[in-house]
Amino acid sequence: MEMNPSYNSLVALGDSFTEGMSDGLPDGSYRGWADLLAARMAAHTEGFRYANLAVRGKLIGQIVEEQVDAAAAMHADVVTLVGGLNDALRPRCDMGRVRGQLEEAAGKLAPSCRQLVLMRSPGRRGPVMERFRPRMEELFSCIDEIAARHGAVVVDLYGAPPLADPRLWHVDRLHLTAQGHVRVAEAVWQALGLPAETDWRAPLPADAGASWAVRRSGDLRFAREHLLPWVGRRLTGRSSGDGMPAKRPELLPYDPPLS
Repeated sequence: MEMNPSYNSLVALGDSFTEGMSDGLPDGSYRGWADLLAARMAAHTEGFRYANLAVRGKLIGQIVEEQVDAAAAMHADVVTLVGGLNDALRPRCDMGRVRGQLEEAAGKLAPSCRQLVLMRSPGRRGPVMERFRPRMEELFSCIDEIAARHGAVVVDLYGAPPLADPRLWHVDRLHLTAQGHVRVAEAVWQALGLPAETDWRAPLPADAGASWAVRRSGDLRFAREHLLPWVGRRLTGRSSGDGMPAKRPELLPYDPPLS
């Protein structure tokens, strides 16, 4: 496969989705879609460099304040920006402010890189997400408009039914599994005009489904271990990423992990 030689660096910005939280590796670390994409690009481009500035729980205003200027200064060939969904999932959200902050971010990033990539994030099926779906769709319409103004590529994960399948979501129902991240990496790869290796939109195999008792047990576990703590953080203005550093703060040559 021939790789576009101009794609010799990648900077990823955002929250937990880009940080790459998933089922995790045996050592407790995570390898998300941006890491997988960087590994594939590095395999075809000598001296490929990669930075991941994402931190879980960040709102778009925090991404603009803490990540955007640093990313723009790196002048990477490809920059990915995924943000705003944490804002949309808050009890109160000023969508006008979110729109302005996304516009500010794109206005700084697009001139600094060869290709800016934005995303319509995937949305898991379920009653909790249904409550916020109108806000999510308003956010994604905004992203489409901003991308058109700045020549950015939009990866439409929200419009891909397989990525709504609960089997591609972690038990916390907020983060993709490892296989979900594999699909996202392929989606971004193809959006950059690189030759497809798999069909990331392919439906999952038919599933007989769990019994009522198993589903209710899973619902209770989710509520106790994930939903209630998540609601508590939203109500008190706290974040799971408070005090956490960026995953990979410098644009350095990419060396694949040993495991």
